[in-house]
Amino acid sequence: MAQLLGDAEIQSQASKLSGWTLEGSKLQTTRKFKDFIEAIAFVNKLVEPAESAGHHPDIEISYNKVKVTLTTHDAGGLTQRDFDVAATISQIN
Repeated sequence: MAQLLGDAEIQSQASKLSGWTLEGSKLQTTRKFKDFIEAIAFVNKLVEPAESAGHHPDIEISYNKVKVTLTTHDAGGLTQRDFDVAATISQIN
Protein backbone atom coordinates (compact mmCIF):
# COMPACT_ATOMS: atom_id res chain seq x y z
CA MET A 1 0.00 0.00 0.00
CA ALA A 2 1.20 3.52 -0.81
CA GLN A 3 2.36 5.70 2.09
CA LEU A 4 0.14 8.64 3.06
CA LEU A 5 1.83 12.02 2.85
CA GLY A 6 1.91 14.38 5.81
CA ASP A 7 0.33 17.83 5.72
CA ALA A 8 3.62 19.65 5.06
CA GLU A 9 4.50 17.35 2.17
CA ILE A 10 0.98 17.66 0.72
CA GLN A 11 1.21 21.46 0.81
CA SER A 12 4.67 21.38 -0.75
CA GLN A 13 3.60 19.04 -3.55
CA ALA A 14 0.37 20.97 -4.19
CA SER A 15 2.27 24.24 -4.54
CA LYS A 16 4.10 22.74 -7.53
CA LEU A 17 0.87 22.03 -9.43
CA SER A 18 -0.90 24.76 -11.36
CA GLY A 19 -4.68 24.51 -11.63
CA TRP A 20 -5.12 21.90 -8.90
CA THR A 21 -6.74 22.43 -5.50
CA LEU A 22 -6.81 20.45 -2.30
CA GLU A 23 -10.30 19.42 -1.21
CA GLY A 24 -9.87 17.57 2.07
CA SER A 25 -7.96 14.40 1.29
CA LYS A 26 -8.40 14.84 -2.47
CA LEU A 27 -6.61 16.68 -5.24
CA GLN A 28 -8.90 18.22 -7.88
CA THR A 29 -8.83 20.11 -11.13
CA THR A 30 -11.60 21.20 -13.47
CA ARG A 31 -10.96 21.77 -17.14
CA LYS A 32 -13.34 23.62 -19.44
CA PHE A 33 -13.49 22.89 -23.17
CA LYS A 34 -15.23 24.28 -26.24
CA ASP A 35 -17.82 21.52 -26.26
CA PHE A 36 -18.68 17.97 -25.19
CA ILE A 37 -16.59 16.39 -27.95
CA GLU A 38 -13.42 18.16 -26.76
CA ALA A 39 -14.20 17.24 -23.15
CA ILE A 40 -14.51 13.56 -24.06
CA ALA A 41 -11.33 13.73 -26.14
CA PHE A 42 -9.50 14.99 -23.04
CA VAL A 43 -10.94 12.15 -20.93
CA ASN A 44 -9.78 9.64 -23.55
CA LYS A 45 -6.25 11.05 -23.28
CA LEU A 46 -6.28 10.19 -19.55
CA VAL A 47 -6.71 6.47 -20.14
CA GLU A 48 -3.15 5.48 -21.11
CA PRO A 49 -1.31 7.46 -18.40
CA ALA A 50 -3.73 6.24 -15.72
CA GLU A 51 -3.37 2.63 -16.86
CA SER A 52 0.42 2.94 -17.04
CA ALA A 53 0.54 4.34 -13.51
CA GLY A 54 -1.99 1.82 -12.22
CA HIS A 55 -3.70 4.76 -10.57
CA HIS A 56 -7.08 5.92 -11.82
CA PRO A 57 -8.71 9.29 -11.24
CA ASP A 58 -12.37 9.85 -10.49
CA ILE A 59 -13.83 11.75 -13.43
CA GLU A 60 -17.01 13.83 -13.68
CA ILE A 61 -18.18 15.15 -17.04
CA SER A 62 -20.74 17.91 -17.41
CA TYR A 63 -21.08 18.90 -21.07
CA ASN A 64 -17.86 20.87 -21.65
CA LYS A 65 -16.35 20.56 -18.15
CA VAL A 66 -14.28 17.71 -16.81
CA LYS A 67 -13.54 17.45 -13.11
CA VAL A 68 -10.66 15.14 -12.23
CA THR A 69 -10.21 14.00 -8.64
CA LEU A 70 -7.24 12.06 -7.29
CA THR A 71 -6.87 10.27 -3.99
CA THR A 72 -5.42 6.91 -3.03
CA HIS A 73 -8.54 5.11 -1.84
CA ASP A 74 -6.81 2.10 -0.29
CA ALA A 75 -4.44 4.38 1.68
CA GLY A 76 -7.27 6.70 2.77
CA GLY A 77 -5.81 9.95 1.45
CA LEU A 78 -3.10 11.54 -0.64
CA THR A 79 0.08 9.74 -1.60
CA GLN A 80 2.94 10.51 -3.96
CA ARG A 81 1.09 8.55 -6.66
CA ASP A 82 -1.67 11.19 -6.67
CA PHE A 83 0.77 14.01 -7.24
CA ASP A 84 2.68 12.06 -9.90
CA VAL A 85 -0.52 11.37 -11.86
CA ALA A 86 -1.66 15.00 -11.38
CA ALA A 87 1.62 16.23 -12.87
CA THR A 88 1.12 13.93 -15.86
CA ILE A 89 -2.49 15.08 -16.33
CA SER A 90 -1.34 18.70 -16.17
CA GLN A 91 0.70 18.10 -19.32
CA ILE A 92 -2.31 16.85 -21.31
CA ASN A 93 -4.15 19.36 -23.51
